[in-house]
Amino acid sequence: LPRYKTEYIDPIAAIQADAKYASLRIINIVEIDSLPNLITNVGSSAGATAQCDTMKANGGYVQGIGYALQKLGALANTYQYVDAAHHGWIGWDTNFAPTAQIMLQAAQASGSVNNVHGFITNTANYSALQEPYFQVTSSVGGTSVRQSKWVDWNQYVDELTFAQAFRTQLISVGFPSSIGMLIDTSRNGWGGSARPTAASTSTVLDTFVNESRVDRRIHAGNWCNQSGAGLGERPRSAPASGIDAYVWVKPPGESDGSSSLIPNDEGKGFDRMCDPTYTGNARNGNSMSGALPNAPISGAWFSAQFAQLMQNAYPPLS
Repeated sequence: LPRYKTEYIDPIAAIQADAKYASLRIINIVEIDSLPNLITNVGSSAGATAQCDTMKANGGYVQGIGYALQKLGALANTYQYVDAAHHGWIGWDTNFAPTAQIMLQAAQASGSVNNVHGFITNTANYSALQEPYFQVTSSVGGTSVRQSKWVDWNQYVDELTFAQAFRTQLISVGFPSSIGMLIDTSRNGWGGSARPTAASTSTVLDTFVNESRVDRRIHAGNWCNQSGAGLGERPRSAPASGIDAYVWVKPPGESDGSSSLIPNDEGKGFDRMCDPTYTGNARNGNSMSGALPNAPISGAWFSAQFAQLMQNAYPPLS
């Protein structure tokens, strides 16, 4: 934790405090995945890891993010948006309110909740902004879509309704009503020939959901170089109630990770979720990964992915 403060956050804050940047509005996306992991990847949960258990016990993430918010929040021209995962991660009742609480703890650790300008969902992810052909309240033959394998009892089926509801939850636990949400729409368009054009007419629950959903992933927990994805809504401000902007935080065409282990001098490892032959784990329902083949290391340019993102863009590219 001391090294995180002095070797990582302090230099970032010093750069942003430079007088030559005073006329810029700087948006900081703070610690992607860290706080949500303390809710979903600990204890007896399916995604639990010893590392996350350790970090929850020692308070390192909460204290570290609190420090980052304090240092960056002291600068008049910066705006801090804390990562809030996505609907397919914390959209269940067991995760939703607890995640808001741990966000509040981190903000309070900074000295003031006003150091947080808002929150961002779907960072570098693929969850659809809206599902036009079914909602969480939809049913098939009297059976709720929440019972389908895809929805899996989640309270949300898209990012917009989730982000708006999570904002309300955050305000209810102590954040100011001025907070706004960002949604990363860089790769959640899901256009192209595979995009449904109407609700399914099937009376079989899973078939109805799978034929109706615009999110074409095999499982909502799949996150690496997803096959069939497309560019989403173009970045714009105030697109919906409570939403400050749609943004492209993940640069389209930047690989999520390599399809196989590639020796490199950047310290980049290999995650099996980026392997198209991987049959999955508990965090993605033991499903195929849905990843594109022949991907380079994370952060490297992935031309084939970029071409597919353009091809499947929704709204389509003009």
